[in-house]
Amino acid sequence: MNNNLLTGFIFFFCGVFSIFCSVKNYDWFLNNRKAYLIVKIAGRNGARIFYSVLGAIICIFGLIFAFGIIK
Repeated sequence: MNNNLLTGFIFFFCGVFSIFCSVKNYDWFLNNRKAYLIVKIAGRNGARIFYSVLGAIICIFGLIFAFGIIK
């Protein structure tokens, strides 16, 4: 398997995971110490929006990387 393809799909699934967890409003995801600063600044709903947008960006980057647009 092409290394770029594998790396791209890993990025893609990480982005899907971020979107899924923020939409489902999982406590273990948003109460994580690494998410604390975003939750404190933007509030819980703002953090959910932030992680959804971040996940979408990661998904797009992963697909671009997997299909060879970025080398």
